[in-house]
Amino acid sequence: MTADDGWSKTWTYFEGAWQEGNIPIMGPRTHAAWLCSVVFDGARAFEGVTPDLELHCARVNDSAKKLFLKPVVTTENWVKLAREGIAKFNQEVALYIRPMYWAEKEGPWVQAHIPDSTRWCLSIYEAPMRPPKGFSITLSPYRRPTFETMPVDAKAGCLYPNNARALFEAHARGFDNAIVCDMLGNVAELATSNIFMAKEGVVFTPLTNGTFLAGITRQRVIGLLRENGVTVIEKTLTYKDFETADEIFSTGNYSKVVPATRIGDRSLSFGPLYTKARELYWKFAHS
Repeated sequence: MTADDGWSKTWTYFEGAWQEGNIPIMGPRTHAAWLCSVVFDGARAFEGVTPDLELHCARVNDSAKKLFLKPVVTTENWVKLAREGIAKFNQEVALYIRPMYWAEKEGPWVQAHIPDSTRWCLSIYEAPMRPPKGFSITLSPYRRPTFETMPVDAKAGCLYPNNARALFEAHARGFDNAIVCDMLGNVAELATSNIFMAKEGVVFTPLTNGTFLAGITRQRVIGLLRENGVTVIEKTLTYKDFETADEIFSTGNYSKVVPATRIGDRSLSFGPLYTKARELYWKFAHS
């Protein structure tokens, strides 16, 4: 496959070399291809910066351990390779940086994730940043799994089909994204990112309760807001809390900080706390 294979410009480091295009990395008997023993992470390069690249590279190693894979690349080497790959692109183009691990060998179930069969790659590709024009959200009928049922403490590929069906269902009803609750019916996150709301000058976000990944960008935004005098409270929140919020916004690596402008039938405006969160994050990213 080449750079003209229908995908955006892509470079992938695999088996000791940089290769261009959407290169094949798995066969039909690769364990990850049919039993989903794969973890990944995502960092961003945009406007000449790579905020929290080291944290994303460290997290993929942590996720690997939680799926019984062997993290054979150090954080430092992930970062070094990422910077090599970024240099292959125009600095003005927004990039997605995706380190991955997966299990190659199959076998009896209890031996399936053979650590010594762990393989890896680093894929970097052009991916425009979503402009902060706002998006609509609704309540998903689907729920987040618990730690006892899925590896929710890792960024594991097996979690994402559930997110995808929440998105498909929301799109079918004319919404861009969906709030997904935990098994008790409390808000966990959006189908694609972490979620915040503001009411009467205070920012709220769901308390991490073992059903969703507390994102790196989420943690960064919480810290930046608190450092700048904004009260941020992590607590159990319901969908009704969001229905009556003054502002709603999301944080995630793919789009960073973007506002929700409609929940159900109710319109929302770009509020001052969302605006502050985005401005603070952009200032941090460029510092």
